Amino acid sequence: MSVVGAEIPGYGIVGRAPVTLTLVHAVALLLVVVSLAVVLWQGLEERGVALAFGILIALGELTRWSGAEERESAPLAAAGALAYALLGENAGHHTDHGVLEIVAVVVAAALIGCVPHVARGRGPTADHLTRRVLTVAFAAVCFQPLYNQRRLTGWSGPSYALLLVSLLVLTALCDAVLAAAMAHARTRWPFGPLLRDELRATLGIGSAVCATGAVMSLAVAVVGLWALPVFSLPLLLTQLSVRRFAAVRVTYRQTIASLARATEIAGYTPAGHARRVAALSRAVGRELGLSEPDLTILEYAALMHDIGQLSLVDPVPAGATSALSADEQRRIALLGGAVVRQTGVDAEVAVVVERQADPYREQPVTARIVRAVNAYEEMAREAGPGGPLTALEKLRLATARDYQPEVVESLARVLLRGSLTLPQAG
Repeated sequence: MSVVGAEIPGYGIVGRAPVTLTLVHAVALLLVVVSLAVVLWQGLEERGVALAFGILIALGELTRWSGAEERESAPLAAAGALAYALLGENAGHHTDHGVLEIVAVVVAAALIGCVPHVARGRGPTADHLTRRVLTVAFAAVCFQPLYNQRRLTGWSGPSYALLLVSLLVLTALCDAVLAAAMAHARTRWPFGPLLRDELRATLGIGSAVCATGAVMSLAVAVVGLWALPVFSLPLLLTQLSVRRFAAVRVTYRQTIASLARATEIAGYTPAGHARRVAALSRAVGRELGLSEPDLTILEYAALMHDIGQLSLVDPVPAGATSALSADEQRRIALLGGAVVRQTGVDAEVAVVVERQADPYREQPVTARIVRAVNAYEEMAREAGPGGPLTALEKLRLATARDYQPEVVESLARVLLRGSLTLPQAG
């Protein structure tokens, strides 16, 4: 969701950034330009506060990790930016910084913190920076005018803290909607499932970011800027734990991918077949609106869908199981499920592998996807230059029993956005 055009390995690029996404980026860029211009012309109202929060945000970006699957890879920078947007007092003294100053400081600090990552070719994407700018601006617009106009003078204690938490929750919801809308505009995947996944992610590290942002704002209002390093430590430790968990997930996936390659190394399936089926299955699952946990199960099952062939004495020609009889397909699927269970992989993955040869009306949706995508990849590989269209036509003709029509049409839409390019070997 963070690159210009989603790429399915071996199947080409899925479109370019649409006009709506370009407009969102343009709005964020315009806001940044105006904010920087105003600050450069008028100067900073609260230099000490701006410097302290700028350093915190820059350090947060420096400690971000690249390549992680999590939505927020720089939680300290996000928490610092939100705390700055909702800051009204510094050690009991009223602050005078406005919305434009907040946006300018956050952007400048984020860009400084991103320099080492950009130098290594792992810098944040335009979507990431756009979301950061717009969410911080939203929080600041909701809070700063009210505070600067003394509308919150009577708010104190629990009521003031509840106000900050409410604004942070509202900001997090807006960020989730914005992220889902941007992903929908870029990929054309269903908006509802994308929003559901973003909200689920918000309950994880997102809740820690919001809580830390609220505590930082309240603490600085009472004890001053020295509260920032104190309350940054818990979030840094949380970030370290999340990073380790993400590393474990990556290692787990790599282990499954290595197991899946056993059929290629043994010569039972063509090189790259499992990887291509997994990538395309995940894209079809997204098109059908599967949740992130279901997509993970689907991807793992697609990687290991042919592992049952290792039990065969005579390899299937080119590993094309879709051309076999129904009984032979079911036997290989059951053998594959047994192998998956012995590897210790999630039992749900084994179920998908076992059920991929059943009539589609008796299958879970994940097994329907794996079966259709596997058949498509095998047919397209054997049919020459016109393979993709020929394979899709064969799948449509077999929707009475073998393949679910909705899955086949979702596959066609995914391939259409990729210009129906022929799968590449290896």
